[in-house]
Amino acid sequence: MKKVKQEKLSYERRNFWKETSLDEQKKAFAYAEPYIKFLNEAKTERETIAYTLSILQQNKFTPLDKKGSHKVYSVFRNKTIAMAVIGSEPIAKGFNMVAAHIDSPRVDLKQNPLYEDSNCALSCMHTHYYGGIKKYQWVSTPLALHGVIIKKDGSLVNICIGEKEDEPVFVIPDLLPHLARKEQYTKNLAEAIEAGKMNLVFSGIQEPGDEEKEAIKNYALKLLNEKYGISEADFQSAELQLVPAYKARNAGLDSSLVIGYGQDDRICAYNALMALTDNLPNKPKRTMVVYFSDKEEVGSQGNTGAQSIFIQDFIADLLAHNGEDNSSGNLRKTFINSQILSADVTAAIDPNYPNVHEKQNAIIFNYGIGLSKFTGSGGKYGCNDANAEFIAKVIRIFNQAGVFWQSGELGKVDEGGGGTIAYFLSNLGAEVLDCGVGLMGMHSLYELSSKADLYSTYLGYKAFLQAT
Repeated sequence: MKKVKQEKLSYERRNFWKETSLDEQKKAFAYAEPYIKFLNEAKTERETIAYTLSILQQNKFTPLDKKGSHKVYSVFRNKTIAMAVIGSEPIAKGFNMVAAHIDSPRVDLKQNPLYEDSNCALSCMHTHYYGGIKKYQWVSTPLALHGVIIKKDGSLVNICIGEKEDEPVFVIPDLLPHLARKEQYTKNLAEAIEAGKMNLVFSGIQEPGDEEKEAIKNYALKLLNEKYGISEADFQSAELQLVPAYKARNAGLDSSLVIGYGQDDRICAYNALMALTDNLPNKPKRTMVVYFSDKEEVGSQGNTGAQSIFIQDFIADLLAHNGEDNSSGNLRKTFINSQILSADVTAAIDPNYPNVHEKQNAIIFNYGIGLSKFTGSGGKYGCNDANAEFIAKVIRIFNQAGVFWQSGELGKVDEGGGGTIAYFLSNLGAEVLDCGVGLMGMHSLYELSSKADLYSTYLGYKAFLQAT
């Protein structure tokens, strides 16, 4: 019997920078440039939807209710969107989907946010954090205010303050270390910054001669009214978010990394959008779908989260648009015949905290797109746990397309855990696998990614969407 070399029997992940061509490396660097621009333009769900629509319209996608088009999209509540390229075979035979979420951890303003603090002669804003944040990261850092206000007459006002160089920014002040011994230093990290003390400094001027109570607050309201035509009552219907005023940019001496806010999970959303629209085949065999949901960071609830009926409604309408049976029975069969990548980030090994990972089963920068058979926590609670057949199929697709890939878990089993939208989509009967980019500093104000992994993920999603 002929002896087989051991190296052919073993598995080793492949480093993109080590094994790919110089031309392909240049493509990875070039691909990152518009991605960085995207991160700076789309810091909220609504802004991401607006950016997505601009790309779709450039590529001649039309609303789903327009007859005759095979490139269609549907927006729901301005916070979630699905888009599709209809293939030559019936949709009921199944579609290929890449699904990402476009919300990110942040700090929101409360519904009655504005008040004047007589102790310090400032107007301030009450806040409420959204998703899994480390509260201490959000104090003493420049913040921009994004969002919308619906006025009494029903008109919508877009708010964005703090992103331009000539605009003011905002801050949640931290306590000076000289006086923090009892207030902070004796407490654990989670308790040192209390949510009730994360109040934003908003303004500090009152009009000369104004002796009325809360004159500083009143002047702030006057400025808001002059610029946006709003009153204090309009905050009740507002969606106002505080996000880091930092710009995304290249990182590392060699510029091989990207640093920026909101890469969880807009890095996967961007890759999915580009995979659907870049060098698109005129008529693929199998229908390709990309879906962006909201509310993942708080459990995917609500009418724009992945647990909502929107994606089922979209596929039902897509069937009808294509002249197919969209009854509940056929809709169920369509999902059962479909395959989906849950496009979400995972944790890459941090050089400062390698002990929270089991290295052999962890994502490492520069080794490509990350496949996660399961997410969840502890004994796979809240996981999807993709089956072996589908994982093998995805790997075959990536290998045939020359995509750099690796597999890994979020961290050691007992260290914690996290969830994705995978199990909500698999509940509909589809084959689903978590598949996305490894980040360092996930959920921080300045997340870090690798351009090699960014580009590999784009190529992986593209190969998957076009697979037959």
